[in-house]
Amino acid sequence: MYELTVKGVGTFEVEKGTRLVRAIEDCGANLGHRCGGHAQCTTCRVNFEDGEPSVMTAAEHEKLHDIGQFGDMRLSCQIVVDRDMTVEPLMTVEDQGWDDAGPEPAIMVEPEAEWYPIESLEEE
Repeated sequence: MYELTVKGVGTFEVEKGTRLVRAIEDCGANLGHRCGGHAQCTTCRVNFEDGEPSVMTAAEHEKLHDIGQFGDMRLSCQIVVDRDMTVEPLMTVEDQGWDDAGPEPAIMVEPEAEWYPIESLEEE
């Protein structure tokens, strides 16, 4: 088990391997996941205050690079809890005025994860 601190919500015990987007929601934050956790909409974006993983999926890298946000935020749908983490949700149901967060994300990272060390993905 690891500690997940969600800024503005609290600190919670989370099972290793839990998809971060689901863990944040389980902790009571209404973080967006409008595409259902497929690294397409970027509404599950978070900032890390501590415990940012040193790996990134190819899908997350591609999406963040496409929107010019690589290095500025992370997509919680593409991260699994593998350490203590402190995150700030950036798009919630309440602050965006949505009716709901979006379709429930699958248990496992989608699309199928290809993991790369972040330093190997630095912007060109």
